[in-house]
Amino acid sequence: MNNKLTLASLLIGAVLFTACGGSDQSKQQAQAAPPAVPVTTYTVQKEQVNGIDSYPGTIVALNEVELRAEVNGYITAIYVKDGQKVSKGQKLYEIDRSRYQAVYNQANAQLMIAKANLTKSQKDSERYTRLAAQDAIAKQRVDYAQADLQTAQAQVSAAQATLSNAATDLRRSTIIAPLTGKIGITMIRKGTLVTAGSTLINTLSAPDPIGVDININESDISYFTRLQQQKAASFDIILSDQTKYSSSGKVLAVDRAVDAQTGTIRVRASFPNNSGKLIAGMNCTVEVPNKQSGEQITIPYQSVIEQLGEFTVYVVGDSNKVAQRQVKLGIKVADKIVIQEGLKAGEVIVSEGTQNLKEGVKVQTGAPAQAATAAKK
Repeated sequence: MNNKLTLASLLIGAVLFTACGGSDQSKQQAQAAPPAVPVTTYTVQKEQVNGIDSYPGTIVALNEVELRAEVNGYITAIYVKDGQKVSKGQKLYEIDRSRYQAVYNQANAQLMIAKANLTKSQKDSERYTRLAAQDAIAKQRVDYAQADLQTAQAQVSAAQATLSNAATDLRRSTIIAPLTGKIGITMIRKGTLVTAGSTLINTLSAPDPIGVDININESDISYFTRLQQQKAASFDIILSDQTKYSSSGKVLAVDRAVDAQTGTIRVRASFPNNSGKLIAGMNCTVEVPNKQSGEQITIPYQSVIEQLGEFTVYVVGDSNKVAQRQVKLGIKVADKIVIQEGLKAGEVIVSEGTQNLKEGVKVQTGAPAQAATAAKK
């Protein structure tokens, strides 16, 4: 009986010793090789990116003229209605012509007198020259006749200049359309006294084509200059009612100088507007293809880690160990982000499960739930 108890005690002790020894050994193994962290990975690759940059824009007339009085006087006639479409050369307004017509008539009469005097002087000069050749008249008389001829010629020239000025004023008393377009709301009424050079009567602009101005950062000047050289219609407009304009536009001009205060420069695009839907002064949003458009390296945006303004990703290396690497981000496209620097196509990164990682940790790849199940087994 005692022998049986002793044997049983030895067996139990051996079992306990083995269990304790095994537990210590497992702890040592766990400390030596921590379990792999379950993550989801993504293989870096290139894909076609069609990024869009949006800019606030203002619609402007490409061809616009202010109609101002060029002579003084009262408005005696208005030939157009507000907002009317007009053709180049069409009569628009008339300033009292009676005074300018009288001045013109007087200048014309003075010219006729000057021409008559010139004819007389020419005949006298010719007659005295013939007589002088026959020694029938004093040479001094010939000199007087030639001087009178030169004076008459100068008087004709002066009279012609006066008549030309009078004709110009008479012509300017009728204001005509300098281009084909749409006229605005008249700023004066019949009977208004207008002053040359200062009184704004109306504004006339050609609606088609029409322009849109945007301000871009100075770092983008070379890109927009390249778009201008390509002459491609690649700009789109989103109107204030959030509808997209039916036609695309192209870069017409990049301004000559950068605004030193804002660091921006104005770019003007041209759009067809035969429907007249775009009106000068309207606000809109201009969509421009991003300069990163094309074949680019992209990764899921959720795989990017931001720390103190720096962006990193975990790259899976040999033996499934991860290394944290800094990257330079580009534009965001849907749920992905363009990587400008830091990654190459074919590399494997961690796309899900980054919150449990640190440098050198070994990972278990696959869907997170599947990886966790595999790690437990």
